[in-house]
Amino acid sequence: MKNMNRPSWDQYFMGVAFLVSKRATCLRRKVGAVLVKDRQILATGYNGAPRGIKHCKETGCLREKMGVPSGQRHEICRGLHAEQNVILQSAFHGVSVKGSTLYITNSPCSICAKMIINAGIDEIVVFDDYPDKMAMEFLKEAKVVLRKLKDFNKKEV
Repeated sequence: MKNMNRPSWDQYFMGVAFLVSKRATCLRRKVGAVLVKDRQILATGYNGAPRGIKHCKETGCLREKMGVPSGQRHEICRGLHAEQNVILQSAFHGVSVKGSTLYITNSPCSICAKMIINAGIDEIVVFDDYPDKMAMEFLKEAKVVLRKLKDFNKKEV
């Protein structure tokens, strides 16, 4: 029997998050999120417009047109963030996320950080940063563990 090179659990779930991000409809950044508890996937989410609403590909990106920098003026975006969608998918299907771990391709913004805190998510594992200092302060104050996955190659996904 050959020596199997299996990914760690962190690598596995982050790989799923990157696969999920390929469904994103945002024109600026593709983000994927996976909620996990007891090594089981509870829900997935990616950034994009709500159900039944035209995607940015059809309407164009208002933030792009206005020259809004990354990390600012989320309220004028027609899309939801991956973290919002994964929490909403869980709620839609009646799945508790309390005590779960969230794998995200990018660190959360301050709006998503507040939702993560109130949803009862204990830990966040990220691949890349996002320019929102307030989000990091909220998570630290709420004692939500934030880890950056260092040993992951997104090119393998």
